[in-house]
Amino acid sequence: MDSIDKKILRILQQDASLPVAELSERAGISPTPVWRRIRKLEDDGVIDRRVALLDQEAISLGLTGFVLIRTSDHSDNWLETFNAAVASIPEIVEVHRTSGDVDYVLKVVAPDMKGYDTIYRRMIRNVAMYDVSASFSMEKLKATTELPLDYIS
Repeated sequence: MDSIDKKILRILQQDASLPVAELSERAGISPTPVWRRIRKLEDDGVIDRRVALLDQEAISLGLTGFVLIRTSDHSDNWLETFNAAVASIPEIVEVHRTSGDVDYVLKVVAPDMKGYDTIYRRMIRNVAMYDVSASFSMEKLKATTELPLDYIS
């Protein structure tokens, strides 16, 4: 990966909808090589997918919660049940297995507290958990999908 690939990735992270002609102009190379480089980055798995990012508030999902889960059961069976449960709930948009006192952290979006409670009840109905607690975002100070590219070798 060279500096042109990194430049293309920076541009795509800001706006993946740009036409190849515009990308090539911004990257400083002609359209055909830009297109080939993008295809290679996709084939190599560097570009995972291209998506549209929606505004949560505009689609009535004004509440963001971070759910902390502790379990006393670390069996394969429990993990399969947990994975199936979180996969079936579209309002759970991120799931992280973590180190420390908390086993899992979930990012949940909902229209309001009542909507969150519905999601919570679905979770506890489908998965046995030792402890569940949640914190809710009062203000979003930073949110980006752009990853730093300084670590690419």
